[in-house]
Amino acid sequence: MFNEVKKSIQWGEETLTLETGKVARQADGTVIATLGETSVMANVTFAREQKPGQDFFPLTVHYQEKYYAAGKVPGGFFKREARPTEKETLTARLIDRPIRPLFAPGFKNEVLVMCTVLSHDLVNDPDVVAMIAASAALTLSGAPFMGPIACARVGYEDGEYILNPTVDDMHMLRSNPEQRLDLVVAGTKEAVMMVESEAYELSEDEMLGAVNFAHEQIQPVIDLIIDLAEDAAKEPFEFAAPDYSELFEVVKKAGEAQMKAAYAITDKQERTAAVAAAKEAIKATLTEEQLEDGNLSAALKKLESSILRGVVVKEGKRIDGRALDEIRPIVSETGILPRTHGSALFTRGETQGLVVTTLGTGDDEQMIDALTGTYKSNFMLHYNFPPYSVGEVGRVSGPGRREIGHGKLAWRALQAVLPAPTDFPYTIRVVSEITESNGSSSMASVCGGSLSMMDAGVPLKSAVAGVAMGLILEEDGEYAILSDILGDEDHLGDMDFKVAGTESGITSLQMDIKVAGITPEIMGKALAQAKAGRLHILGEMNKALSGAGDFSVHAPRIETMQIPTDKIREVIGSGGKVIREIVEVSGAKVDINDEGIIKIASPNGDAIQKAYDMIHSIVAEPEVNKIYKGKVVKVVDFGAFVNFFGKRDGLVHVSQIENRRLNHPSDVLKEGQEVYVKLLGFDDRGKVRLAMKMVDQETGAEITEEKKED
Repeated sequence: MFNEVKKSIQWGEETLTLETGKVARQADGTVIATLGETSVMANVTFAREQKPGQDFFPLTVHYQEKYYAAGKVPGGFFKREARPTEKETLTARLIDRPIRPLFAPGFKNEVLVMCTVLSHDLVNDPDVVAMIAASAALTLSGAPFMGPIACARVGYEDGEYILNPTVDDMHMLRSNPEQRLDLVVAGTKEAVMMVESEAYELSEDEMLGAVNFAHEQIQPVIDLIIDLAEDAAKEPFEFAAPDYSELFEVVKKAGEAQMKAAYAITDKQERTAAVAAAKEAIKATLTEEQLEDGNLSAALKKLESSILRGVVVKEGKRIDGRALDEIRPIVSETGILPRTHGSALFTRGETQGLVVTTLGTGDDEQMIDALTGTYKSNFMLHYNFPPYSVGEVGRVSGPGRREIGHGKLAWRALQAVLPAPTDFPYTIRVVSEITESNGSSSMASVCGGSLSMMDAGVPLKSAVAGVAMGLILEEDGEYAILSDILGDEDHLGDMDFKVAGTESGITSLQMDIKVAGITPEIMGKALAQAKAGRLHILGEMNKALSGAGDFSVHAPRIETMQIPTDKIREVIGSGGKVIREIVEVSGAKVDINDEGIIKIASPNGDAIQKAYDMIHSIVAEPEVNKIYKGKVVKVVDFGAFVNFFGKRDGLVHVSQIENRRLNHPSDVLKEGQEVYVKLLGFDDRGKVRLAMKMVDQETGAEITEEKKED
């Protein structure tokens, strides 16, 4: 009944298995990939015909994590998987980026790739497994896919690269100083196609070494997919790229001069209008048959691309007149919004981000429910890209895949310089509002985020800047690397290579390739050119930092204190009675964790001090021979009980009240009276012994022998 094919290799510490032929047999391609005990099923289907008028490649990638894979029940009211989580969205993008350029040029049939996590061993991250499964399923499907690709994760510890580190090793990398890298690389047999990373100030050589290491390690996986395909692949779908060479020549002859003139305009809006006018002028010369040709948009784009690319590579000139390695003018401003905790406006050419920082308490931390478990995050970065930023109209809705992806890239870039939660016990939320865009707005979010947090008084280890690099790679091997690319250079170029970091090293690297990969030589040159650009941007940012750093008067103040873990129960009290009383009396918010770390938050310093004193009185131990101010709580025949330290009472024996014989303690003491007492010590049963007679009851000072004689 089943025509099963299964292939396995030893890959690093685990066995990697690919199997097909048993499940989802009606899909064009189905592969279940298993690494350790993490299994992901990838299903591929594609349309056999292109939709009429389709002028783009409609590839859709979905990645779904099923909670049953880790033996969990989903949270929430409905108890089922609903909208994609951030992890699912980011992984779908991760898979999409390296496979999209590998479909045959001109192929515009609809393609659907669905990856479903079936089992998760909480050791091997399913994102890498999903990409391998998707590549294998595409290779088997018969679709015109010029793969396969493979994928690997790389860690970096003690100067050594680690293949596919565990989920625990990569979790909360900021709190693990030994691990300095979380890098995902995808590539073909010949070249790297995609890079995504979170790094902790790695040098350019260390980062390039990690990418090359990953490319070496994926070679056995590519061979495994090819081995599987030899036994299980379907017949290739017959597809021939449309020949529109005649139409292109007509378009070129009709409008090349006008298009060149349009691309010579440096202002974006004027250039966009001129390009649109050139296209309309070209269309006005075409016949009705040519206008209805489905390849017209491709011919127009090819004309644009040839003009832009030819001028860059052959003449070294860019659209806006800059040199290849030149960064656009930068203006950095901080403290521009009066009521926010921190704000910055970062402008680089025609790209601008208004970035705002808000500081919160432990109650504001983000709760993340993942397959690996539930945890909290005290740093959030949200990126918004409204239509007006590019001069367009459009529907405004919730964040899409692009916004989530760009926000996560900026989040990764800034992670490395954040203070430890124990040193800065605040929840940090950064929001980047892109107000103008012509180039990398994610890198503007990195620069603005760094400035905004510094303006809010967050003690970052150093400032972070980011720059987007581009590549024009011609068929004859000539190429040009561009620093700080424009939107058109990204759209018509071959690479989007984003590097963020400090003066000391790289904190994030993201690369997407539109051609069949780039060589280590090109990547090395791009990294070196990106470093020069990053250092220039940091120098410009430093001009705005002179006034930054003062803690906002509108932000909550948080003090932390550490108590012994055996005292936690006393601070909380039965049913939370004690801690509720502390909050009500002091007016401060109090949060305590299982390690005995207490955070006290309030805009009012007196409230924080009041809560601190109340907690301290519960957990601290009184010191022998120290004088305390207390209150008489009970008078008895043999003395008086005094509450002198928090909730702690002690006995002042009648002989220790005054330096004279008393008939009864009530002769001089009454309940509620405030007195000064000295702690003499503890008796054999641990009872507290107090004394009053050697303490001046007016001043609280100890009476010395000299004073007694006076």
